[in-house]
Amino acid sequence: METQISDRFEHRKYLFRRKVFKLFGGAFHVYDEAGNILFYSKQKAFKLKEDFRIYSDETQSRELLTIKTPQIFDISATYNVKDTTTGEPVGAIRREGLKSFLKDEWTFLSNDGHEIGKLTEESMSSALLSRFINLIPQKFIISANNREIARINQEFNPFVLKYLMTISEDPLIDRRLLIAAGILLAGIERRQG
Repeated sequence: METQISDRFEHRKYLFRRKVFKLFGGAFHVYDEAGNILFYSKQKAFKLKEDFRIYSDETQSRELLTIKTPQIFDISATYNVKDTTTGEPVGAIRREGLKSFLKDEWTFLSNDGHEIGKLTEESMSSALLSRFINLIPQKFIISANNREIARINQEFNPFVLKYLMTISEDPLIDRRLLIAAGILLAGIERRQG
């Protein structure tokens, strides 16, 4: 029996994995703890504006979310997340460009533009080291209302990019935004970071 769409967003752990040997654009799989594919994401190639599509699987027959930025190139780009099953905007995630040169920082925004949370790299020293030595795994903390609601740890693998996201029981931020953040980290941070 296929997992229901809403059930896909109710897991506590997600593994984000970059697809190997993708020549143009980016492709990512998102797995549950049992190794089942929950999402397949594709980054459109040769676009001036970032455009990620999140599907229920590799057939790409059921689009679930889009992540797009209206800016052409901006180190502080805002990525709008839309639920394509309902047509409703979910919120946005803004990269804090200048701050991210030293230590990655992203801000979660509600539909009306209010800050609802932060995603920050855990340690300044490991953040700086990872800029120069690409083999240093990154660690991120997602917080809302001054409490940690999720954690993302890069698994060490010199050939395949993998992030493990662990979400608290009551994350305070829409889980669709959290999944979008994982996709953005996998697609953008190691390229721009």
